[in-house]
Order: sequence, then structure tokens, then C-alpha cells
Amino acid sequence: MAGQSDPQLSLFSAEEVEFIAEDEMVEIVPNLRMDALNFVCGDFGPFFPQLATQVPLWLAVALKKRGKCTIRPPQWMTVEKLTQVLEAERDSQRVFEQLPFHYVEISRLLFDHARDDIPDVYMVRSLIEDIRDVRFHKVETNLESLNERAFALKINNLSAMEVNIVRPFVGRALQAFYKHDSPDLIPDQDRVSDRRPQVANNATRRHLRR
Repeated sequence: MAGQSDPQLSLFSAEEVEFIAEDEMVEIVPNLRMDALNFVCGDFGPFFPQLATQVPLWLAVALKKRGKCTIRPPQWMTVEKLTQVLEAERDSQRVFEQLPFHYVEISRLLFDHARDDIPDVYMVRSLIEDIRDVRFHKVETNLESLNERAFALKINNLSAMEVNIVRPFVGRALQAFYKHDSPDLIPDQDRVSDRRPQVANNATRRHLRR
């Protein structure tokens, strides 16, 4: 799909979507005792050796880099579960299987920083790539159904990255249809302020990730 490699077609960059995904909670197993960590976004800990606890993904990655924990992959990141999802995706040309909203970004971060914590990591990576390919093909198939009679497009269970790629195209396509049929309903783009959401500049997170 073209939008996968063209940042001009996306509302956010891939890095910005990944930044947002880092707030997702994951389970870690500390290998040392450590007092609670207090951040603007919340308090996490205290931490005890071999006692699993949940922290944001960005904190898990920071601790993993410092050799202070292992990261437990989410339950959906197993060969058995991903094989079931892939088979279900292939069996239906319209229905998308329910996956975590940030499954693409979460898996990418874990592959980059916690590969040794993922059982059957190469098979898991291959399955996720296959699932992405099948889902993007289905998205393209759904977009082909757009025509001048369309007022909206509903696709359930898309992930954040998929929505980010699809939304700008769908918006422009529907706007073109409306402009053709009812030009008075289209706002003057020169008067519409840029409403693109801003990604927070989290200095604490940047410092920990170094």
C-alpha cells in the first residue's frame, strides 16, 4: 500500500504513532530491588526481583536497556495466537480480526529492544508481517468500494498505523465526492486552521531512552 512508505499521505509520522504507543502497559520482571519511580504521568513500583509488575512500554524499554528487567511479551504475541489470527484474516475478505490498537508499534519496539525475551521471535516476526500484509490488502479492497454515493466508510478493528495511513486518503476521497455534488458544503481550506493534534514533548521519556 502506497501510504506505508509515503509520510506525506499520513496524518502522523510512523515515529509519532510509535511515541503514542509507548504509553501502552506491559509486564516486566525486575531482576533487582528498586524504590518506586515517580513521574508526571504516574508512579510505578516499587520493584522486587522476580516479581512481575506492569509499567508503560517506554519505561519497560528504558529498564531493559539498563539490564534491570526482562519484558514479558503480550499474550497475543505467541505463534499459536498469531497463526489463528492470520488464518482468520485470510478466510475473510471484509472482516478484520481484533488486535491491540498499537500491535504494529508494540511488536516493533519489542523486536528492537527485547528480542531475547520473545519465544520463537523469528516466527512471531514473520507472522506479524504476514498479518500486516493481509490486512493492508483488505483495506485496499475496502477502499475500492468508495463511490460518489458514499457518505462514510466504516472498517472495524483497524490498528493505529492502519488508521493513520487510511484516514487522509478517505477524507480526500469523500471531500472530492461532496465537492462534485455539493460544493457549497465544502469549507474553504484557506480558512480552516491546522487541527493536527500535537504530540507531547516528554523530556523525562527522552532522557530515560538514551
